[in-house]
Order: sequence, then C-alpha cells, then structure tokens
Amino acid sequence: MKLLAIYWLSVLQLTLTCVTAGETRAPARDGSQDFDFLIGNWKAHVRRLPDRLVGSSNWIEYNGISNHKKLLDSNANFEEFEVDNPEKHLHIKARALRLYNPDTRQWSIYLLDLDKGVLSLPPVVGEFNGNRGEFYDQEQYKGRANSAAQPDKRATPRRDRSRNSAW
Repeated sequence: MKLLAIYWLSVLQLTLTCVTAGETRAPARDGSQDFDFLIGNWKAHVRRLPDRLVGSSNWIEYNGISNHKKLLDSNANFEEFEVDNPEKHLHIKARALRLYNPDTRQWSIYLLDLDKGVLSLPPVVGEFNGNRGEFYDQEQYKGRANSAAQPDKRATPRRDRSRNSAW
C-alpha cells in the first residue's frame, strides 16, 4: 500500500512538472513609454476644488500651458505647467518629474516646487493597465492624512484627461 502511494505521488509530481514546463506566461508589459502621449506642448484647462472634503461644489477654472519633455531619451520625463484665473487673480505654476522603474514596472511622479526648492516625498506611484492609469499617494490636508487616487486616462490627440480624488 505504501509503495502504491509513493508510485501515485511520483506520477502526480511528474504530471505537474510536465504541465508547469509547458506553461508560457505572458511577457511582463514594458510601461516605459506610458507617458509618451504627453510629450509636446499643450493648452491646459484645469478645474480645481479649493475646499475639499467638506461637500463644496465651488470649482475654480484656469487656462494656460503644459509642456512635456522626454529626458535624455530615457525612462523619464519632465512637465512644466502654468495656468491662470484672471478674474480671481490666481496663478498655479508646477513642475513634475516622472521616473519609470523597469524592475517594479511602475512610475514614480515627483512634484517640484522650484520657488521653495522642495521635492515632494513620497512620490505618487502607479502604472497603466490598458488605457487607464492608477496612481496613489498619501497627502496631508488640513492636518489629516488622506489617501489619494489619481486615475488617469491616456490622451487623445485633442485631449488629455486626468483627475485627482481624495478620500
């Protein structure tokens, strides 16, 4: 009986080994060009909700420019962003550095405040799956730690869409 059990375990192990050896996994997706659709100079239109997490629906709209450059033909790009709201005399100037890690297959997005000489840490981290990107970070807002998701959809030649939501 013991010999029969050993025989069947051997057959099972051999069968599993053959099945496993025959399996082919889909190659891991290289996302190093995920943000290439943004490279170039764009007109920017932004809607910002200044009073978050309080049920406000008072959006402020801005118009301006967004310029994206690939850095040294690498897995990195840099964004310069500047928008204004002339009626309210508001101005937003921002810079972002995006770095792709081929080991984790994820992007890290660092926001830069050049006026203050500050690099935001930790970065926003995530990846694209198909045409949808999921990027996450932890933010401090009014003394509270909040998780933030930034679902992104790839741009069409006429429109880039992204949004930020905090909960």
